[in-house]
Amino acid sequence: MKTTQQLIVTGVLTCSLMMAGHVFADNTLGGDTLTRMGAERAGNGDEIPDYEGGLTTPPSNYQGDMRYVNPFPEDEELFRIDQSNVDEYKDRLSPGQVAMINQYDDFFLPIYQTRRTAALPEEWLEITAENATTVELEQSGNGILNYTTGTPFPIPEAGQEVIFNHTTRYRGGSVRRNIAQMAPQTDGQFSTVRLAEDITYPTFLSDYREGDHDNILFYFRQTTTSPSRLSGNVLLVHETIDQVKEGRSAWIYNSGQRRVRRAPNVAYDGPGTAADGQRTADNLDLFNGAPDKYDWEIIGKKEMYIPYNAYDLNSTDLSYSDIVGPGHIDQSLTRYELHRVWHVRATLKEGERHIYGQRDFYVDEDSWQIAVVDHYDGRGELWRMAEAHMFQAYDFDIPFYAFETLYDMLSGRYLLIGLTNEETDPYNFATERRASFYTPAALRRSGR
Repeated sequence: MKTTQQLIVTGVLTCSLMMAGHVFADNTLGGDTLTRMGAERAGNGDEIPDYEGGLTTPPSNYQGDMRYVNPFPEDEELFRIDQSNVDEYKDRLSPGQVAMINQYDDFFLPIYQTRRTAALPEEWLEITAENATTVELEQSGNGILNYTTGTPFPIPEAGQEVIFNHTTRYRGGSVRRNIAQMAPQTDGQFSTVRLAEDITYPTFLSDYREGDHDNILFYFRQTTTSPSRLSGNVLLVHETIDQVKEGRSAWIYNSGQRRVRRAPNVAYDGPGTAADGQRTADNLDLFNGAPDKYDWEIIGKKEMYIPYNAYDLNSTDLSYSDIVGPGHIDQSLTRYELHRVWHVRATLKEGERHIYGQRDFYVDEDSWQIAVVDHYDGRGELWRMAEAHMFQAYDFDIPFYAFETLYDMLSGRYLLIGLTNEETDPYNFATERRASFYTPAALRRSGR
């Protein structure tokens, strides 16, 4: 088990190596240097501001309906990064972002004032601080020990620890969302798949009992509501913490056959639900599932332009046809800001099989949400680039994704998942679920 002194010393050495020239006077969580989530409290003196607790007060025009209006309507675009100046800013971009800018004349990044809006509940922050001295990475790196909830590794020492911070991050405990997914053709034409998704962490079940959910990270249920040919199909997942010790359990209810069956392919590079081959199972949420196929390393920390505070992209004033275009979404609707990220590289282990030979993750330090991922094929060639457009649910203290994009730079196609502009009841961050909701028997009942 790590002692407090070991943790502090390791954190100082790690951060000092990563942020050359930056001197830390106090590396304790919640002190002058680090927030309780492990982020650097101070800004960079110019573009990145100091962290002051995030955005916890809704704007006056918010109706309390979980239609999150833009709290910064007066912010204006500072500049944009396009083909004319991308070389000047490439050190603050991922190779995938640079490639997209160079591939499409109309793909650019609108840069806005940086606002560190990520905020989490007090209880989560308190547990995270405790985890810093008690939670450990399992010896194989595929699981975590002494963990129940909170962020497990606020001062990470290994690449897997950063990724576990993402997969275990706070999403409200029990959430329902109604979203749209589409995989546009190269000319921008698309059809819409609608999904109702529920995710609940064990301690947030209304009938939670300690000991009943050992090694369970969360329960996930995804119901396809349209088009009619897919309507009623349901995916159920019991996500485990150590997926090598105890693999993910998954079931699919097929409404046409009216039967429930096991779904062992809902993992790794198995096909994503109704995604027309445009994503793998572990592409959802930018990464999910077991980390055992890869060797993980922390490359360092860097300042990077990432999607952030994407409130305008959530607006009901936009239709999906306003957002979706050939090759990529309408970038004029996006917002990018300069934030510090952890750069983690996953390299496929010798003897393992996966369509991605290497994946580079860029993880926001304030929320532990993955912001950007570059995917390389087995030959080492850049293939796909994913981005998650983040927003802060300011009435529930939840950092969340407005939606995700996954661009295929070889085929010219891409995938969007999470759009809510045309959906009713897009989010419910206060839903209550019992354990029985996440059982195979419940899938059969839903069919009837």
